[in-house]
Amino acid sequence: MSALKTLFKQTFIYGLATVLPRMLSFLLVPLYTSPKVLSSPAEYGKVSVIFSYFVLFNVILAYGMETAFFRFFNKEEDKDKVVGTSAISLIVTSLGFFALALLFQNQIAHFIDIDVKYINLVIWILLLDALVIIPFAWLRATQRPMRYALIKILNVAINLGLNVFFLLFLKKLSANNTALEGIYQPNYEINYIFIANLIASGVTLFLMFSFYIKIKYKFNSALWKTMMRYAFPVLIAGIAFSINETFDRILLKELLPSDIAETDIGMYSACYKIALFMTLFATAYRLGIEPYFFSHSKSENPQKNYAKILEFFVAFGSVILLTVVVFADVLKPIIVRSEAYWEAMWIVPIILIANFCLGIYHNLSVWYKITDRTKFGAYISVFGAVVTLGLNFVLIPIMSYKGSAIATLAAYASMVLLSYYFGRKYYPIPYNLKKIGLYLIISIGFSLVSFYQFRENYYVGVLMLITFLVMIWILEKQIIKQLIKSK
Repeated sequence: MSALKTLFKQTFIYGLATVLPRMLSFLLVPLYTSPKVLSSPAEYGKVSVIFSYFVLFNVILAYGMETAFFRFFNKEEDKDKVVGTSAISLIVTSLGFFALALLFQNQIAHFIDIDVKYINLVIWILLLDALVIIPFAWLRATQRPMRYALIKILNVAINLGLNVFFLLFLKKLSANNTALEGIYQPNYEINYIFIANLIASGVTLFLMFSFYIKIKYKFNSALWKTMMRYAFPVLIAGIAFSINETFDRILLKELLPSDIAETDIGMYSACYKIALFMTLFATAYRLGIEPYFFSHSKSENPQKNYAKILEFFVAFGSVILLTVVVFADVLKPIIVRSEAYWEAMWIVPIILIANFCLGIYHNLSVWYKITDRTKFGAYISVFGAVVTLGLNFVLIPIMSYKGSAIATLAAYASMVLLSYYFGRKYYPIPYNLKKIGLYLIISIGFSLVSFYQFRENYYVGVLMLITFLVMIWILEKQIIKQLIKSK
């Protein structure tokens, strides 16, 4: 129980570092969906497509080195060698990408059909974000969660503050102050969004720069090759994940008629954000358990704790799923301000369940990370990406963004099944399948019935939620009491 208590403490702090910043950035959704800022869903659709490319290139520029860093930092006796090798590798590749991307920015803009003025800003942001990958990983590996959390929170606070300033106040201030006249530019809202991001990333790198001053620049080519062999499957898995997570926006743009594509992308992306609550929970949990998985892999019977961790995740995730679905239409006008986006609310339960499956997959993935079989993570993720791409190509022309939502759920659910199947073979963990299955069946069943049959009937929805909470309390009462009382 003490090990689990430590896990929950770490999860809380790392969760704070992820949930609170994303909740701050969450305020950008009602800002962007306000007709006073971005005039239509099509404008928000443009922003969403660019951020989809952000996700993909962030993965490519990290190339699995963060996960490899965790593995070898815990494994190698000479930790300075691991830190130096990782840092030098990221510096060289990031600067190389930066130089090539600037040189060919016009060709890139033409190829992906995005204005070059946005591409230039994106290149700078990608460079700055890549250079803090190892410093942040080092903070997590050395168990400095408070500094990690504060810098992460500050990053998004600056981003949020500058977005609000640029999009809401700069125009008014420039009209009343001649000194600001030259700063404000009309019809420049999308640029301002990325300028705010760029400044926030620059401040973050400045705050983390002491890492680069303190470390010993020891590059070991043999270690680097070993790390890259470990990291390469993680890179493939990361690319596949980025396809599963955001590539549907790019495919919607390519497969739908041009007159409706960006509008549908804007509606889909805005309503997708209502599922953020599940994403936040799953991400915070993953940040807490990933170092725990590695540091406790050699303890006595770690499989027992791994099994209990998944059980807790499913129990808590089930409550979040049902709660958000029941109150989705209460959250709707708070998060997505314009009715022009609400047509896409149909996707909310599907995306919530999909992200729940993704969280379960991250818990199950312990087996291939601990046993150094990361290639299976790549295989499974690539399979999920194939499902995503295949179903999107088939369903988008028929169902538009509804097809993308179904494809996302199918991809993540298939990854859960594959990971569990191979995990039983290579690193058996005694999961309580009866209890986990009970939680999943009831929470998903209640969610679908509540939303698609009794939507906005809160008597039915709240009754289902209370019933489920009582069931959780009855089954987990002893453990919940122990967690509350233990110190």
